[in-house]
Amino acid sequence: MNEDVDVTIREALPKDAKQIVEVSQTIGSQTEYLVMDEYGTNLPLNLLENQLDTIYNSDHQLLLVALVEEEIVGSASVRSSEEKRVAHIGEVGISLLKDYWGIGLGSILLEELIEWAQQSQQIRRLKLTVQKQNTRAIHLYEKYGFQTEAVMKRGATGDDGRFLEVLLMSKMID
Repeated sequence: MNEDVDVTIREALPKDAKQIVEVSQTIGSQTEYLVMDEYGTNLPLNLLENQLDTIYNSDHQLLLVALVEEEIVGSASVRSSEEKRVAHIGEVGISLLKDYWGIGLGSILLEELIEWAQQSQQIRRLKLTVQKQNTRAIHLYEKYGFQTEAVMKRGATGDDGRFLEVLLMSKMID
């Protein structure tokens, strides 16, 4: 993949639902690093459209899509609970098509998420989980100040059924 790719980052819209499903299925089949598999997101299209509308109009959730020539190639999100006692915690997720790994797109998306969280009046802690074998992602998160809080033994299973360790990482926003 050429590193001089022209990428647009914007908030996801309900009209993106079909592409998001297709991309999530492709990403799920390309790597075992994510919770989703080749079936991708399991929401029916109309429910995903409603969910995207809710996220777009929310002040405590964000879903970004990365587009190359109007095609979604990845996404990044922060989601927090509406429950008062944990509403300050935003859960981070990033996924990219394999062709777009290693060109800095993960950094751009993570920077956008962190900036959004810093500007929010709610998010004060970002957290994520990442498989211990995903060293590139761990390096990215550490570069942006995330620290490992715990190692979860048997936190996931690989495509071949083996148990994998998963790191719980976090970053404080203030």
